[in-house]
Amino acid sequence: MSANHETDKTIKSPCIRHCCLDGDDVCVGCYRTITEIMDWQKSTQSEKQDILANCSIRKQKHDSLYL
Repeated sequence: MSANHETDKTIKSPCIRHCCLDGDDVCVGCYRTITEIMDWQKSTQSEKQDILANCSIRKQKHDSLYL
């Protein structure tokens, strides 16, 4: 196992190039906050997994309100 094992399996950005922030500064395409978007490249794999989990929750909340 390499010393950089955590970076061996890079988690790709969830960006779908449908970028537009809502009133809460959350992207309507990927459901990341503006801070999460700006910090994505420097986030650890664990942090990225947490961000993706939060995105999923935000999407579910959005879908329950608007779909």
